[in-house]
Amino acid sequence: MILKVNNVSKSFTSHKALDSVSLEVPRGSVYGLLGPNGAGKTTLIRIINHITAPDSGYVEFDGHQLTAADLVHIGYLPEERGLYKKMKVGEQALFFAQLKGLNRKDAEGRLRAWFERFQIADWWNKKVSELSKGMAQKVQFIVTVLHEPKLLIFDEPFSGFDPVNAQLLKDEILRLRDAGATVIFSTHNMASVEEICDSFSLINKSRNILSGSVEEVKRSFAKGRYDFTVMGDTTALIPKLMPLVESHEFFSAGKDRTTIRVKLLQQTDLRDAISAINETSRLVGVSENLPTMNDIFISAVQK
Repeated sequence: MILKVNNVSKSFTSHKALDSVSLEVPRGSVYGLLGPNGAGKTTLIRIINHITAPDSGYVEFDGHQLTAADLVHIGYLPEERGLYKKMKVGEQALFFAQLKGLNRKDAEGRLRAWFERFQIADWWNKKVSELSKGMAQKVQFIVTVLHEPKLLIFDEPFSGFDPVNAQLLKDEILRLRDAGATVIFSTHNMASVEEICDSFSLINKSRNILSGSVEEVKRSFAKGRYDFTVMGDTTALIPKLMPLVESHEFFSAGKDRTTIRVKLLQQTDLRDAISAINETSRLVGVSENLPTMNDIFISAVQK
């Protein structure tokens, strides 16, 4: 694990922002930090970045307790973006790169390569005030990753991007992970979590209420949920299936086929459901009906 959060709590006057939160971020992964507005995600990110300190608990980074000296190995792109509007784009990017410890020659070489990749090379000598929101976000993303930190933290990185540029960022995040970086990103976009996250934690009302790999959590929430595809008339099937299921839906699957989406009763074995279907119909397919991350988010938060 590259990062461990151990029983971290933080309060602001009468508001408890974090309540004994613990989580572990696997090295070389993309880790989603999820939760409703006000859940405590941004407070946790600020603690990891030494912007604020916890009231209790501690954070481990790369095998030792996190210190300010570790920040050189962390890249952070906050949700509240900020560039100096009167400076030229290239000049400002060089300024931030040198703050991260790069010398001017190395910084300029890396920056120009990134500017080409992000198709903003023509903007090097233009003022930041001339950039669109999307262009400015690209510059800030580049500055965040330029010094090749071990850990990258992005707070709502796709906010304000059109689908093409959002995909560009997703591809770059996966490329950075494959090159050895670990990525944490905070988001409300559950589709993005499904696309790029290996694992996640869901924070609600200041506590970590759900953690795990995306695949494992989806399977745990899918327990008892299956899609059965049958051929022919399903009239005789219904009375056979009803005593075994909690809920069911029928969908046309074309060519005289029907898909029945069910939630089995807790005491129902999958083999019993298959047997009941085979008594009256021709079963041609069965698969787990995995919930979406959006379904899981809503279910976990409502509980």
